Amino acid sequence: MMVKAIQLQTCGLVSQRWSFKPRIVSSFSSFPPIPYPNPYFKLLPTNTVPRRVRFAPFHASSSPLPSAGNVRNIKFCQWCGGSTKHDIPEGEEKLRGICTVCGRIAYQNPKMVVGCLIEHDNKVLLCKRSIQPSHGLWTLPAGYLEIGESAVEGAIRETREEANADVEVISPFAQLDIPLIGQTYMIFLAKLKKPHFSPGPESSACQLFPLDDIPFNSLSFSSMVVTLSLYVEDIKAGKLKFHYGTINKRPGTSPSDIYAYTLDQHMHS
Repeated sequence: MMVKAIQLQTCGLVSQRWSFKPRIVSSFSSFPPIPYPNPYFKLLPTNTVPRRVRFAPFHASSSPLPSAGNVRNIKFCQWCGGSTKHDIPEGEEKLRGICTVCGRIAYQNPKMVVGCLIEHDNKVLLCKRSIQPSHGLWTLPAGYLEIGESAVEGAIRETREEANADVEVISPFAQLDIPLIGQTYMIFLAKLKKPHFSPGPESSACQLFPLDDIPFNSLSFSSMVVTLSLYVEDIKAGKLKFHYGTINKRPGTSPSDIYAYTLDQHMHS
């Protein structure tokens, strides 16, 4: 199932084990708005030292991070149906929905979105959305992780549902947190088991795009802009990495403006 909530407009592991060793790379960084027709040129920060194989964490400044999204207003208890009040429970710091009947506290947790960045003949597979939000715009096959499945299993399922494609996951490529809307993206590199794909029920088209033809001006969400920009930059540099970052919406901008964001806390392997 495709992502139906309003969004901001979002490497060879195989049998080897991860071996991470902290190494300083850069401070907070952000992507500038992406110009067209060269949307992926020089997107990554320039204030970095040469990359290493080991995982390289950011170093935080003393400035606070942008605040996360507001807590959803919960009116009724999910356990007994009683009305709720919103207060800060004793010993906690955040506003919670507290049932006035049974006293239970409703904790709200982020949703995980999983998907595949499919490589085939130096092209990437994109789906055109046939549902809202972002109807008619291009996206990687991705959607919400279901209870009872792993992130890899969910990414494979979403790809089958949206592109009728069977894939083999190669490695994780990017984890992108979007605090404002309570979502975390986990995108995997994958390859087609067979060169067959077609639109699923929530897609109107599926197409392989050469890197120079990726429709950056017609992508669905900021998470897709970031993921594909990182991928193209890695390909141009001759080495794929694993990326982590936080997508923060710029204050006062519309959720549909997919370029109105900063990529903070960017780390990579």
